[in-house]
Amino acid sequence: MQNNITIKPLNQNKMKQTAVQWFYDKINGMDTAVSIYGFLEIFDQAKEMEKEQIMQAVYDSMGTNFDPNMGRAELYYNEKYKSE
Repeated sequence: MQNNITIKPLNQNKMKQTAVQWFYDKINGMDTAVSIYGFLEIFDQAKEMEKEQIMQAVYDSMGTNFDPNMGRAELYYNEKYKSE
């Protein structure tokens, strides 16, 4: 499946948009003829955005010099939210 939707970085000067709000905005503007695959693609992107937002929050709470590659933040995410 090709990825036709681009996730743009959020503007640091504006209030950040949550993954849930981004998802709502995307599906709210969707043409009703869009296939389930288009919907699932948007949903998967929203899940990835949510993961990145959670990891960034964990990373920010640890301090910037603690873990430069965000490895511990990803470990936290995987322990708390990853389902197998």
